[in-house]
Amino acid sequence: MLPALILALAALGIAVLRLWSYRAQLLEMAQVLEETPAESNLRLTVRMSGAAPRRLCQAVNGRLEEGRQLRAETSKREQELKYTMACISHDIRTPLAGAMGYLQLLAGEPDRQAEYLSIVQKRLVELEELLEELFLYTRLQGDSLPLECGEMSALPPLWDALAEFYPLLEAAGAEPELQFEREDMTVWGSPEALGRVYRNLIANALRHGGGGLAISGRDGVICFSNELLPCPRPDPEHLFDRFYQSSPARAKGGAGLGLSIVRELMERMEGQVSAQVTGDTLEIKLSFLQDRQA
Repeated sequence: MLPALILALAALGIAVLRLWSYRAQLLEMAQVLEETPAESNLRLTVRMSGAAPRRLCQAVNGRLEEGRQLRAETSKREQELKYTMACISHDIRTPLAGAMGYLQLLAGEPDRQAEYLSIVQKRLVELEELLEELFLYTRLQGDSLPLECGEMSALPPLWDALAEFYPLLEAAGAEPELQFEREDMTVWGSPEALGRVYRNLIANALRHGGGGLAISGRDGVICFSNELLPCPRPDPEHLFDRFYQSSPARAKGGAGLGLSIVRELMERMEGQVSAQVTGDTLEIKLSFLQDRQA
């Protein structure tokens, strides 16, 4: 009887010690959580044996890591929002300020009315194009621009885009060189979206290129190539980033959204877009989905 009682008391003592150890460890963990700043890379450790304490510690550490990632993502989005607002503010203010400046000059120099009104009209057109670009990009990001895709001819939207830009291409001396393996080349896409892709790429070549534009196509791939200005050179890895401008001064105009829109539209059409710089030439490649083509 006595040995059994001694064993029972020993087991009770061990259980009490374990419970005290658990309590001490839990209080220590609570104190660490209370005193450690939220931005800390804290990870809790456990000295207690057994699966339950380890599972609790792992669960708490998992929640802490999720919180750190959420705060980091929130901070990143806040920085992106600030940058976005700064870019939008700059790009809207520039043509608007130009228009206002020439309107003031117009009041003081009525004999140059036609010249100043022409410049004001040009600035307002730039502002309209910018707002249209921002609106389109917002719709793409908000997934509120459904596209009806199907097998389509790749060239008619290109002819329309080239005709639209013909006066600017002629003025820049950048007559396009066209080379397509097949005149009836088909791709999987949306005529409206593909037309916008073409227009954005032509506008980009006119705005940032050094002259010349070559467009070629074969095997479901269409390439736009143009010469580059001596400097600054675009970074192909960031060329399709939102608001990316190879020139920090943003002197070439535009919001830096044209190529971002190209990427968004190509992805909506289940295709891809890529860029590379070889020597003095920038090549932008549109790759269309292959298994849906004839």
